[in-house]
Amino acid sequence: MKNMGATVKERSLTLIAWAGALRVAAVMVFLIVPEVKADDWSPAKIAEYRAAAAKGEAWAQSNLGIAYAEGMGVPEDDATAAKFYTRAAEQGYAQAQNNLGLMYDYGDAVPENDATAAKWYTKAAEQGNVDAQYNLGNMYRFGEGVPEDDAIAAKWYTKAAEQGDAQAQSNLGNMYDNGNGVSENDATAAKWYTKAAEQGNVDAQYNLGNLYRFGDGVAQNDATALKWYTKAAEQGAAGAQLNLGLMYAKGEGVPENNMPAYMWINLAAAQGHEYAKTLKDRIKDGMTPADISKAQALSRECLAKSYKNCG
Repeated sequence: MKNMGATVKERSLTLIAWAGALRVAAVMVFLIVPEVKADDWSPAKIAEYRAAAAKGEAWAQSNLGIAYAEGMGVPEDDATAAKFYTRAAEQGYAQAQNNLGLMYDYGDAVPENDATAAKWYTKAAEQGNVDAQYNLGNMYRFGEGVPEDDAIAAKWYTKAAEQGDAQAQSNLGNMYDNGNGVSENDATAAKWYTKAAEQGNVDAQYNLGNLYRFGDGVAQNDATALKWYTKAAEQGAAGAQLNLGLMYAKGEGVPENNMPAYMWINLAAAQGHEYAKTLKDRIKDGMTPADISKAQALSRECLAKSYKNCG
């Protein structure tokens, strides 16, 4: 039986800001949402899982845990989810071990306990579970339930990244970018950022734009920087919106044009980006009142389109 449900805890990690006007800090948010099919939680399937779970089948116990945790096919009940995850985890079922670790990580129906979370993540990670490898990397990166250790964090991020996990690839790129737990290596950072960016990871797209903008680990290329900033900006990354606006303002990788420059910087400012608020006023100095009005209208239109296809 194919196991279902893959979850990781959401955390925030502020990247180290670089020197220079375009090198602003970014925030990485880590989240993977379960992907399941509707018919996996039909009454017939739930009955199948119950019958198998009663016989001690770990995969069925794990699936019932997911069903109760997510309220799919049964009423949502974290305590019952924890009960079924525990039964499966104690039999060595990796996905249940990861998900039980997550419940201890959050304190969902069990006492919040980072050390216990790390214990279950470790058991699952050692079996090759990609979500647990990523989660365990986070635990060591942030020193939650285990001593903070960037080298061990990088080890687990690497294992998850090599399995294709986009956020692990992005985080690993960041560690090589800043020399955290590994030797600083911009080329290796670019490699991992690229793998994650191509999967749509917004943090990696933003950071890859920075590498191409400054020629760190890759050949300097404003057009490629613009491409990756645009992809991140369209996902709502304020730092990417700011940098994209600056490239339009300076004519880097694109013809100089204060209209889209103001639009993107204004959008970043609207998200609370302090530097964007300052730059917006500077851009206005070179624009007519009519141009400013038009650019503000473009900002509203772009926001209404959720930043997509804004030109």
